[in-house]
Amino acid sequence: MDDTGQRSDLPSEETVRALLGEIAPGSAVLAIGSLPCSFSNYTHLVEARSANGSVSRIVIRRYVVFGNYDRGEKARREFKTLELLQRYGIPAPRPLYLDEKGVILGTPGIVTSYVPGEQIASPPDPESWARSLATMLARIHSVPCDTTTRSFLLDANSEATWFLRSGSVPDYMKAHPDGAAVWHTAHDLWPGILQVPAGLVHIDYWSGNILWDAGRIMAILDWEEAAYGDPGIDVAYCRMDMFLSGMGEAADEFLSAYETEVGRPVANLGFWELAAAARPMFSPEGWITESPAKERFSQFIADARRRAD
Repeated sequence: MDDTGQRSDLPSEETVRALLGEIAPGSAVLAIGSLPCSFSNYTHLVEARSANGSVSRIVIRRYVVFGNYDRGEKARREFKTLELLQRYGIPAPRPLYLDEKGVILGTPGIVTSYVPGEQIASPPDPESWARSLATMLARIHSVPCDTTTRSFLLDANSEATWFLRSGSVPDYMKAHPDGAAVWHTAHDLWPGILQVPAGLVHIDYWSGNILWDAGRIMAILDWEEAAYGDPGIDVAYCRMDMFLSGMGEAADEFLSAYETEVGRPVANLGFWELAAAARPMFSPEGWITESPAKERFSQFIADARRRAD
């Protein structure tokens, strides 16, 4: 990391030239730089001049080793999901090149179009902002997923209940005052959750993965964990993000707007909110360790347990 918090491992100019030779022959490299808020992968912006003199921007996204994930599979899943989103008009970067073996990029990755916009974590009108997020999420969940599509998507329900795989309360949950209660409640409820119509699930739908411009959503980012399963997973995680940011009323407006869009209540919401709460416990620093987020998190858990009961 450099002193701005960005990863400093820029792709080499040689690598970028080789890439441009594949996707835009005759192009010249003008600039290579980091993109802000690249949370879990190496994401860089390339500016190039094509053979006809026009200037374009592309994004190189290379995957970091995390757990036992196959980075080639991750690259393939995100690329194919972006192709799917393009077909159904969901705003997202346009996929340009898949390098699942890292032949050119040096490690598995993808190349996409650059989408201008900004992340908005503190909107001037939180409830309007929340309604836009809800409408977009309902559109995502309505994307058809046939057998071929489901073959490259993760199992959303399994991904969201990762913390239960240990069979007992993991140490990182024991370390939080509410952790054991969250684990036991989720563990007991998991076998009996309602079966609902499955859909495309983002898994990490929150303000940091959404680009805006002039009050309009320009792109939903970060589809590496795209999955198929209970849409309530996304609703719960996005609500937790809002709640921790002090926007409890916006979180309620988000839920109301989403339920209006899909025409039914969100089943299993309390359960999926408890599942969402396991994620900050695994990596609490800067997330739930300081007031007022610490107190908001405990309130979120208490509300989720009541909802689940």
